[in-house]
Amino acid sequence: MEPTVVMIRASAAAVDVVRGIGPGELDRRTPCTELNVRALLNHLIYWTGARGYGAGLKQPPQPGEVEQGHDFTAEPGWAEAYAARAAATAEVWSDPRAWIGETALTGNGRLMPAGFVGGILLCEWLLHGWDLAVATGQQLTVDDDLAAAAYEDVAGRAEMARQYGAFGPEVPVPSTAPLFDRALGLSGRDPAWRREA
Repeated sequence: MEPTVVMIRASAAAVDVVRGIGPGELDRRTPCTELNVRALLNHLIYWTGARGYGAGLKQPPQPGEVEQGHDFTAEPGWAEAYAARAAATAEVWSDPRAWIGETALTGNGRLMPAGFVGGILLCEWLLHGWDLAVATGQQLTVDDDLAAAAYEDVAGRAEMARQYGAFGPEVPVPSTAPLFDRALGLSGRDPAWRREA
């Protein structure tokens, strides 16, 4: 399945989880041990709602653009604002032209293959969508196409991502497990992780 086909569905899956997070859950721990729910939400919103959009258009950060570290969850209506931002980003990345050439995701101007950046956004929505879902007692909706796209991307970048600290050590997952669980394991996540009571 071409990644362009699944971006809108991946975004929508993550947005469903984000909309289900209540104010009392922002301080909960997540599978990303260094980030609680609030911090992980701000990470997700920044990369897939702000920078991911510009990267799909091959645009550098714009004057006045929000900076990394901004607390989006402190803004009124932040979840619905993110839903709109994420949909716009997914729409941009649903255009095959977004995947051609090079683009920059960060503000340092470092260019990377656009397909690599698109894969980062796909994984942000699906892997961090799962992180937020299990941290808040929800379930991320991942169909077979999304699972296949996630597994293919994670498998292709896992070794490099581990070297740069983006993924943790691989968690062994049986080869008979669902494909998305295997993608989680490759990315250093334990599919059996559950939030504390």
